[in-house]
Amino acid sequence: MFVFDLSSAFIAFFAVVGPPKVLLSFARLASTRTSGELRRLAAWSTLVSAVIGVALAFSADFVTSLFHISDQSLQLAGGLIFFVYAVALVFGVHLGSGADETDEHLASPMVEGIRELLLPYLASPLAVTAVLVGSLAKDDWGWHATVAGAYVAVVAINYVCVAVLAPLMLRTHRTSLEVVARLLGLLLAAVGAELFLEGLAGLGVHLPEEH
Repeated sequence: MFVFDLSSAFIAFFAVVGPPKVLLSFARLASTRTSGELRRLAAWSTLVSAVIGVALAFSADFVTSLFHISDQSLQLAGGLIFFVYAVALVFGVHLGSGADETDEHLASPMVEGIRELLLPYLASPLAVTAVLVGSLAKDDWGWHATVAGAYVAVVAINYVCVAVLAPLMLRTHRTSLEVVARLLGLLLAAVGAELFLEGLAGLGVHLPEEH
């Protein structure tokens, strides 16, 4: 997960928190909402997600210094998070995919939806890790702005995809979603492994050169 310019940052975020992952989260909410409600939910949750991403991009140095976290530690932890999440997807387990059945249902469908999207989209561990790791690749405000811009671009694309595909998601069979989830899991597992190896290399562990 090497991010050295705008295009590579965009590709990294697209792979980790782009439409393939986000559409799965929204598709699970589509069965209890109309197309209009789903679009409004997507708009609000995308706005909140963008604000969180921008804040993390500009505060990455402060956050890691506050908790005394090294770049390599973050890469190793992030790689493990990606890999565990990916393996769960491959086996059909959706970690953080909404509220527990025993949770109290909220009066507002909008607030209920935002709560269910908290971990898979708004404050996704994958997104948080990707933004922090990307922002720490270079230590200057211009780079932080580049990372923030790439992240906002991806979440904007997420909203457009949800808004356009909302009617289709109402009729999508769950089996189709599971197939997509398993393919996404394979991609995220590779990203997690790459990030973990990058952390090991940063600690001085000798790794064979790529061919």
